[in-house]
Amino acid sequence: MALTDIKIRGSKPTDKPYKLTDGEGMHLLIHPNGSKYWRLQYRFDGKQKMMALGVYPEIKLADARQRRDEARRLIANNIDPSEKKKVDKQVRQSSIKNTFQELTLEWHEYKSPNWSKGYADDLLEAFKNDIFPHIGKRPIAEIKPLEMLDALRKLEKRGVLDKLRKIRQACNQVFRYAIVTGRADNNPASELVAALTAPKTKHFPHLTVDELPEFLRALSNYSGSSITQLAARILILTGVRTIELRAAEWREFDLENKLWEVPISRMKMRRPHLVPLSDQVVSILRQLDMFTGRYTLVFPGRNDISKPMSEASINQVLKRVGYHGRATGHGFRHTMSTILHEQGYNTAWVETQLAHVDKNSIRGTYNHAQYLDGRREMLQWYADYMDNLEHGGNVVHGTFKKQA
Repeated sequence: MALTDIKIRGSKPTDKPYKLTDGEGMHLLIHPNGSKYWRLQYRFDGKQKMMALGVYPEIKLADARQRRDEARRLIANNIDPSEKKKVDKQVRQSSIKNTFQELTLEWHEYKSPNWSKGYADDLLEAFKNDIFPHIGKRPIAEIKPLEMLDALRKLEKRGVLDKLRKIRQACNQVFRYAIVTGRADNNPASELVAALTAPKTKHFPHLTVDELPEFLRALSNYSGSSITQLAARILILTGVRTIELRAAEWREFDLENKLWEVPISRMKMRRPHLVPLSDQVVSILRQLDMFTGRYTLVFPGRNDISKPMSEASINQVLKRVGYHGRATGHGFRHTMSTILHEQGYNTAWVETQLAHVDKNSIRGTYNHAQYLDGRREMLQWYADYMDNLEHGGNVVHGTFKKQA
């Protein structure tokens, strides 16, 4: 006989468990402690099986019958409802565990060995401050494009468009990582670029050829720290990034072979970088050796020799010689690129010298070695060119056919 709510409410516990049958394999199991559990008995692949349907009174009679009917429909379609229930539970647990924050931290740990420490730290801080508070606890497989857009638009409203671009690209990579590792099926960040404001291209202040002679003479007349003055000279003549220069150690330089090997740890894209040294740069380094040769760092900090000179040191030199807002440490890279390209030097030599990454990593490694002699010639010409500009010598202009 089918059960009724009145019969269930009136059932009392006994010394032993007993069943109240409802039909079609479903019954209510009543334990001596008074607890009541819905159960479904069924056969699948010739085996007798038992499936839990819930606990009374949380699951009422009508709800239990609905669960029974759903299970029987699965059986009719040759699906074991107990196994499906296990799989669904695993999916739910996986979804809870695989939140956007958890996947981002896993992706960050996987990728960060290929980045500089500063870039890795900045990116993680951006996620923690700007993204995790909004979608960090959401299962990554359930995040919709509109949720992702709403989170990113908060950065857009603050006007931090460069940061917005970087974090959007990083979110895109997190979702791609989740897809290839089986934790998500879709990438809600992939098409958002059209819905967000793009940052304006920033050009670092830099000097033209016509401005260089006066600037170089002003730099020579600088009466402040000789160390920072010479650092500016090396930056101009090598085209390296400021951080690559500031943290340089003496052990990285082979002055006899005129070569500087910047370690992977300090490179923006975590790739080794060889810098040929012109005669002028070697001479500058020998001068610096008299000041800092006994230290580990070529440019130690003024207050702590175990740390590199401050990030603002070189720009302070530029400011004091009258070029604040007109020239920056990074701007010398633009100046070098412009001059060398105008003089007809091979683009690959110039780009390799500036440590712009070749998207084909194998080709990039090959070219790094292949272009060393060419870049050595190119940088010596450039150093001589700077000398001529500064001292009013004869400067040869023209287009040279300098190919690899």
